[in-house]
Amino acid sequence: MKVILNKDLATLGEEGDVKDVARGYARNYLFPRGIALPYTPRTVKMFEARKGEIEARKEQKRQDAMGQKEKLENLELSISMPAGANGRLYGAVTSQTICDELVKQGFQIERKRIEIAGSGFKSVGKYKAAIKLYENQTAEIQITIAAQVIKTEAPQAPAKPARRRRGEGAAASSGEGTAEAADGAGLAASGEAPAAAEVSESGTTETSAE
Repeated sequence: MKVILNKDLATLGEEGDVKDVARGYARNYLFPRGIALPYTPRTVKMFEARKGEIEARKEQKRQDAMGQKEKLENLELSISMPAGANGRLYGAVTSQTICDELVKQGFQIERKRIEIAGSGFKSVGKYKAAIKLYENQTAEIQITIAAQVIKTEAPQAPAKPARRRRGEGAAASSGEGTAEAADGAGLAASGEAPAAAEVSESGTTETSAE
């Protein structure tokens, strides 16, 4: 199905371009979002009337892309990722990773415009990525991936409760019994005895301490 792009779309083309696309793609995605219009005599006439306006915007985009290309090619992204001793990353640097890093540097670039080899970079080292800008302009950026330093602290073992040695409990109990026995022996040695009940001559019971 032939359509005319009403907006730029990184994967398809620029405003005013005429493209052939699948009918379902046009009806379910392009038309509802206003990205494209059906190619008809009416829409062709409308775009012809807007031709000067569209071309002026395109020229501005070309100039912006040239300036962005120069800045990107003078940029070297440094990315730190957790890695093993052999330099193998615990994960991968993908186009989304690069997109996020570019945002930090002040570049608003769609992830779909970033092209890298394979499914991503999986080891430390130096790499290159291509960024599609406007029309046929492409910028090549330098990327350095370094191993991230992870600080680890040795876990501290929890303090263990003091263990009583075998016999300590028995010794403590024995010590208490010995002290009581010693007290009894001291009383006996001093001649002191427990109070005893005595009967007086009057028949009254009295208590004598002797």
